[in-house]
Amino acid sequence: MADKRLRILVAKPGLDGHDRGAKIIARALRDGGFEVIYTGLHQTPEMIAEAAVQEDADAVGLSVLSGAHMTLFPEVMRLLRERGAGEIAVFGGGIIPDDDAVKLKQMGVRQIFTPGASTEDIVKWVRENVAPRT
Repeated sequence: MADKRLRILVAKPGLDGHDRGAKIIARALRDGGFEVIYTGLHQTPEMIAEAAVQEDADAVGLSVLSGAHMTLFPEVMRLLRERGAGEIAVFGGGIIPDDDAVKLKQMGVRQIFTPGASTEDIVKWVRENVAPRT
């Protein structure tokens, strides 16, 4: 269906309690015409992967400020594959050093946005790089 709105799950994995940025991104994506599901704080990778499958998400956006990105991103991706949903695009942002962003992309994370990325850039990237799951 060509007119299907993309469903984007925005999640805050781990113990990080700062979700202002995630809420701003969720609002920007919603304003950009996407369906957005925000899971809230303190989500485990298992909860995120399960929600992505249950919500039939086309993409998962992770916000990680805790420094645990090298554990959390790959674990979410592993769990999505385990649930037969490895085609769900995973992207995210937070305080992520450039070297780690390169490694995450090599692992299959589609894009990393660091502080200073505009909401317009993120919405544009999703629009141009995420396709509806079939």
